[in-house]
Parts: sequence; structure tokens; C-alpha cells
Amino acid sequence: MYHPIQHHRSSFMRCAAAISFSALLFAGPAVAEEAAPAPDAALMERARAVHEEAVVIDAHADIVISESDKRFFGPDGLSRVAPAKLAAGGIDAIVMSVAVGPGPHTAEGDAVARAEADAKLAAILKRAEDHADTIVVATTADEVEAAHTAGKTAFIIGFQNARSLQKDVSALDTFYTSGVRVFGLNHLAHNDFSDSSRPAYDGETKSYELPAHNGLSKLGEEAIKRINALGGVIDVSQMSKEATLQAAALSTAPVIASHSNVKVLSDVTRNLSDEEIDAIAAGGGVIHLSPFGAYLIDLSDPTLLASIKEVRLEAGLPETYAYPYELYWEIEDLEARGAFIAAMRAVLGPSSVGRLIDHIDYVVARTGIDHVGIGTDFNHGGGVAGFADASEALNVTAGLLERGYTADDIKKIWGGNFLRVMRAAAEGAAN
Repeated sequence: MYHPIQHHRSSFMRCAAAISFSALLFAGPAVAEEAAPAPDAALMERARAVHEEAVVIDAHADIVISESDKRFFGPDGLSRVAPAKLAAGGIDAIVMSVAVGPGPHTAEGDAVARAEADAKLAAILKRAEDHADTIVVATTADEVEAAHTAGKTAFIIGFQNARSLQKDVSALDTFYTSGVRVFGLNHLAHNDFSDSSRPAYDGETKSYELPAHNGLSKLGEEAIKRINALGGVIDVSQMSKEATLQAAALSTAPVIASHSNVKVLSDVTRNLSDEEIDAIAAGGGVIHLSPFGAYLIDLSDPTLLASIKEVRLEAGLPETYAYPYELYWEIEDLEARGAFIAAMRAVLGPSSVGRLIDHIDYVVARTGIDHVGIGTDFNHGGGVAGFADASEALNVTAGLLERGYTADDIKKIWGGNFLRVMRAAAEGAAN
């Protein structure tokens, strides 16, 4: 067993400057992404052997169906999880998310969200159908492992943002029957089920929503119980701290955070506090760390903070605000917003695989190897040199070996821990 705590402190200091905001600042055309240094050939040979044996699972990525959202794609204009990139990166399974964003808390607004969710679900199923020779939809851990054995990629379908349930807990059954197995109640902004870690910025009133439920609402509690009864995996990423702790305590099966990082290392509101990390692990769950540069920022660096504040002031924004460095849509004029984004990119530059592994090290040191995974948030996230899309997943395996993780450790991180939770959730429903 690898014990990374001593290594973590020194490596964290070395990597602290290697940060990125570029994945958050997605507006505007795609730009060329910085390449990581060429790895050692012997190390890559070892990594390839471990990678091929592991069941490699990405716990969260987004299906993109709108033309405007294609700005999240890579510089080649293609999805970061396109089938060819999944194959090139040795990704055996990926949770493709039926996610919807914020919107009005009205029947009409919820209906729009449901229509978007239905369209995304159909798009995931259609992509699997179109690539039936290489992709299968998996609804059980056994099916994921069978796909790995057969040399195919498994799509596990996820769900994100309970707005699309239209205030009806029984709608969870419809999504489950359609193949959804991972359920997250939140995205940006509170909804009728649960509070979000990122209350929505209101461009009209220039204010932020206050916590709606102080965690889960009664609907949210019912939803957690129903997901347990169905055998789905509960995903707490994007929930507020209170909602995360309540969901972890209420769930009768282990929960996951499918794409979250460590708040102690990167103090943005979207990341997990130690209390949340401990609660997820105590229930047998898994924290999936994300190569999303926006959530790998080192906000303890005073030089960086000064640069960020200078860019904000030049854009006519207050130097600080309630939800640090996560909101760029405060700037209503699109041209001015683009200039702000470009300035932020220049200040922050790309993050690194090493910085991602710093976050993995932290959770392993705190909870043990059984509670760590990887969820990329690709097509909404990115900004890490060396892991900019699915095709570069092998670089993470190499980085983990370089840090001293064993082959067995890496198999757990890349997919073994996720499969354990998936099985536990299904067995809990059966019992």
C-alpha cells in the first residue's frame, strides 16, 4: 500500500503554480492546448501494462447536443470523449450524463428541463446504437466487466439535476427503466430537491440565491430513498455541503462524488470539504477527482490572488465576491466577457496531471485507497496538460506509478472502487 502523505506535501508545493482556469472560461473559440512533457519510455511501458489490465472508468462526462455547447469540445472541434478518443485512451467505461442546467422554478421551466434530459438520453442511446460494434450500454457492474473483456467501451448512463423530474419523485423510475444508474440531484443552482454548491447568479438583480432548503428538501429525501430502492448510485457532486452530508447519512448504500476535488487544496465552493470527504468514505463511497483546471486552482497563492483581482478590477468587477472565481457570466456584454476570459487564461495557464494527483494523494492519505476514483467532467471541464481528453488517460496511470502507487492501487482508483459501489447499490435494492 502506498502512503502518499510525505510525498504529497513536497509535490503539492512543486505543482502549486501549475493551475488552470481555462476549462471554466469556455466561451469563445477553442484554443490550442499546451502539451505535457514527454514521459519516460520505460515508465510508459509499465503504465500501459497496468492500464490494459485495469477496468478503466471515467465516472462523469457530458453528452453534448447543442451547437452552442460544442465550445466545450477540444481544439480539434470534436468531443473530448468521442469514441475514437475513448478507445485511444483505453477507457473501458464512462458515465455519460443526462445533465440539465439551471432555469426558472416553474412548471414551464421544469418541462423545458425534462425535454432537454429526454433529448440527451436519446442521444446517448443513439450514439451507442451507431457504434454497436464498439460501444454497449451497461446497467450492471458485471456488464461493465464483460465489455472490458470483449474489448468494448461501456456507456453507463448518469443523471444530473432533479429539475428534470418536474417535482415528481416517481419520474426516477422512468429514467432508471431507460438505463440510468447514476443519479445526481444537483447542477448549478438550487432546485426543488436539493441545494447546490453554486447558487445561481441572477443577472437582473445582481444577487445570489440564498440556501433554499439548508440541504435536502422533503422531495430530496424521498428521492434519495427511491434511488436506493431502485438500486441506483447516488452522486453528491454539485450538492451543497449540507445536502452532501445529509445524503450520505440518509443513503442506505455508498454514495459517490463523480467529479469533485479537494477544498483544502483548492478553495472553490464547488470542491469537497474534509467533512464531506470523510462522510462519503465512512459510508463506503468514492470521491472521483477531476482533471478540471478550474477546480485545481491554488487560491492560497497570494501572487495569483493579486493577479486575479487585477483582472477583475480591469473588467469593472468587484475584486472579491461570495463564490470565489467561479462565475464569469457577471459580465453581460459578450465582447467584454471574452476579453475577461482571455485575460484570465493568460494569468492562470494550464494545470497538470501532477496537480490532479496531488488531490488524489490527499484523499488517499485521508481515507485510504478504497475511496478514490477519477471523473473527468469532459465536455464541460478540461484544462489539464497531459489529460486534455480521454485519449490521454494513460498519462494518469503513468503519473500514479511515478508517485509510488501499486498496480492494485491503480486498478481500484481507475474503476474497481466505482464497480464496488455499483454492486453495493444494486445489492441494497435486491435486499
